[in-house]
Parts: sequence; C-alpha cells; structure tokens
Amino acid sequence: MATACAETRPLYSIVQLRAVEQTAMATLPPGTLMQRAGAVTASAAARMFAGCGSSAPVLVLAGPGNNGGDALEAAAQLALQRIPVRVWMPADAHRLPADARSAHARALEQGVVFVAEAELGQPWSIAIDGLFGIGLARAIAAPVAGVIDALNRRDLPVLAIDVPSGLDADTGALAGGGTALRVRQTVTFIGDKPGLHTGHGRDCAGSVVVERLGVDAALFPPPVAELNTPGHFPGAFAARRHASHKGSFGDVTIIGGADGMGGAVLLAARTAALAGAGRVFAAFAGVVPAFDPVHPELMCRAAQGVALGSGAAVAGPGLGRSRTAVDLVARTLGCALPLVLDADALNLLAEEPALQARLAQRRAPALLTPHPLEAARLLGCDAAGVQADRLRAASGIAQRFGATVILKGSGSVIAAPDGCCAINTTGNPALATAGSGDVLSGLCGALLARGLPVREAALAAVWLHGAAADAMVDDGIGPVGATAGELPAYIRRQLNRRP
Repeated sequence: MATACAETRPLYSIVQLRAVEQTAMATLPPGTLMQRAGAVTASAAARMFAGCGSSAPVLVLAGPGNNGGDALEAAAQLALQRIPVRVWMPADAHRLPADARSAHARALEQGVVFVAEAELGQPWSIAIDGLFGIGLARAIAAPVAGVIDALNRRDLPVLAIDVPSGLDADTGALAGGGTALRVRQTVTFIGDKPGLHTGHGRDCAGSVVVERLGVDAALFPPPVAELNTPGHFPGAFAARRHASHKGSFGDVTIIGGADGMGGAVLLAARTAALAGAGRVFAAFAGVVPAFDPVHPELMCRAAQGVALGSGAAVAGPGLGRSRTAVDLVARTLGCALPLVLDADALNLLAEEPALQARLAQRRAPALLTPHPLEAARLLGCDAAGVQADRLRAASGIAQRFGATVILKGSGSVIAAPDGCCAINTTGNPALATAGSGDVLSGLCGALLARGLPVREAALAAVWLHGAAADAMVDDGIGPVGATAGELPAYIRRQLNRRP
C-alpha cells in the first residue's frame, strides 16, 4: 500500500472504491450520489461547451448501467440550463438500475431529446461519454464499438464520466483487448484510479479531475498507489553550499559499452555529469575511447578493472550478453555501492540464477529499470502480460528481487519491495527514442551518488526525465525527431529550477 505524504495524490482500486461508495450510500437518500455526479458532470460539460465556440447540441452517450444514469442526470441538468442536448442510449430504459431509471425520467421531464444511431454523424459541440464505467470487464461489442471508433476519428471534445468507456480503471489496459474512447477530460468520482494514468490511460483519459461527491475522507482505505509529484523527492532539489566540492556530490561509474554500443555508456555518463554527479567514470566492456570529445570531463576506463569503491554504479547500458558481460554484472552486484541495473544487465539477470542469488545477497540498495519486454523476461511472461497490469508487474519484480523498480512506459510505475507504488505523470512520446533509457539510468546513478534514498532517487529520476521531455517539446524539439542526447541539458535545467 502507498504511504501518504504532504503532496499525496492517492489512487484507489475498483474494489476499494465500490466499498467506499456502498458505505457512503447507506447513509444517504437513494440516488444522492448519482445526482451529485450528474451535477458535477453538467458543470464540467457546460464549461467545455462555453469554450468550444459552437452552438451545436451536446451529445450525451448513456449506457445501460449507473454510468449511463450519471449521464442522464447530466443531460437533465444541461437542459435545465437551456444548453441544447441530445442523448443516444443503446439500452432499454426499462432495464436500467433503479437510480438510472429515475435519472431517465428526469431527463424526459426536462424535454431531453433521444436520438437514433443513424443521427450520430451530425455536428455536435461536445460529447459526454457515459456508456460504460468501472465495471466493464469485456471488450465493447457492436454497435457501441463502432460508435466509439467513429468518435475517435472526429475532432470532437469529449468529456468522460468516471472513466473513458473501454478503459480498465485498475490497469490502464483496454478492457477485453477491445476499443476505448479517447477523451479530452475525465471527471472521475469519489477517488482517482490507477488506470487513468498508466498504459493506455494517458492517451484515453486526457486531463483528470477528481470529484469526491461529498464522500467523507474517513471512509477511504490506504490507497493502492499514488501519483508521483516533486513533494516525494525534496532532496533532489537541495541547494548546494558554497563550501562544497566535487566529492560532495559523489562518483558515478557506468559499466557497459560492448563493441559497437559505446554510445549507451556515453549517454548515461553525460547525463550523470549534467545531473550533478561530482565525478563520472565511463567504463567500457569493449574498446575504450581516449576521452569523450563532447564532455572531456568524463573519465573513460576499461570496465574489467574499474574501481567500485565510492558513490553509485550503473550496469547495463550497451553491455551486451557475452560471458564477459556476465562477469561484469556479477562483479558489480558484489560491490557495496547503490546500484542501478538497466538494459542487458536485466536480461542477464533474467537468464542467470547465479546473478539472481548475488542480487538477493546484496545489502546495498538496488534499482532496476526495465522496459516492458525486459520486465517480461524477469517475470517469465510476455510483454503483453506485463502491460495488462503494469502495477502488478512492477510490484512482482520488486518483491521477487528485493529491489526498487521503475517499469518504464507511458505512466511509468515505481514500485518498492514493501508494496509502495507510484505512477509518474510527466513525459511524452519524445521519450520513445533509442537511448532515452540510458539517460534515465545515468540520472538514477547521479541521484543515488548524491545520497538520496533509493525510492526517492527513483521517483525523482522518472519525474525529471519526463519533465525534461515536456520542456523539450514546449521548446519545439519533438516529439517527432527528438533524440536522447538532447535530454540531459533539459534535465539539468529542471534540477536547477527547484520547484
């Protein structure tokens, strides 16, 4: 379970939120929460309508469950405000749940017009998605799937109620492997959900607004995770004293760089330097360059004999999977330094039980930074299985290896062995480029070398890495064509901003 902090953004599972909802409903008149949900949805929709510059009607999509009831309540309240509204409801009104039937009656009382599927192609100002909520477990079938796909092809602002239809609110996967609506904003009720922020969540959910609906905070259990914010890692932004020196900020040793892959070590090493490490050693398994012409302050060494006596170590960037690589990972695991394992070090760890045993014997902190395929190798499954439940996968690796884990991807997941999970909110597709993972590993190494606790270093590194990519895009660099080598300077800028 996640531990609360000063800037906590808690995330709750579907099971937890249903329990909270049932407890709250037991103390309220029937339909109260649905009416509140409809009211806050109508308010958000009215703001979106006012800003869209169109006088066309609002399209409300109302499904067969309580999510559809929320949509019908919103439609009734929009009509009461004299905002033109039309409802498409691919469901039998007589089979709606009791509260939703009452909402349907109120919509009719306000003169809301219901339309047929054939009319959905006409112009709309905005749409409200109330088709399916958190209870959906299967792929959406026709004709609704076709309507969702058609809406995804239109440039139409969409507001989702609680969760975009078709998105798994726990995992961020597409329910049943089907389709999901991509919306501009999601108004989610009672508590925030992990699936809105990882996997397909960031593409589907847009901006997320949490509306508690007046539910008492005392009813909430400890969350399953939380969103990553700078309040989790204040040490990353600590001001430097005038009397400091290079030894104050630690050494970072990057071990990797088999023949033909030396660039990975240089990317990680350059990042470590620009992220504030006192000294950086670039240790190559293959040919050792005399120096780095871009950053000659880096010290280039042969990996086989490099000292591992101080600071932090990073193993894996461009390392390869040779016998020499295995020996280097084994040696690194045997050192007493905080250690980052990335790339080929993770693949070798998955293949070699002896390396796993060495990791289990370590007392110093270890941080693993797999992408989904590397995570799948560590878990003995496939990448699709990892992506189907990213929180579970990250937690499984953390607990299996007794290490902190960063599962990279959209909405990177940071998991600790004790079960604490966080989802990162920064970053964009500019990071989907070769070498961005090497940059992240070097940043992790620099933060560990400065003395940050391993979980704090992981949270800081992922947030800074993503924030740097966001700043790059704001400056017109990417997302198309952005390169990993452009990231370190933006990371330095983020560190010096001290939010």
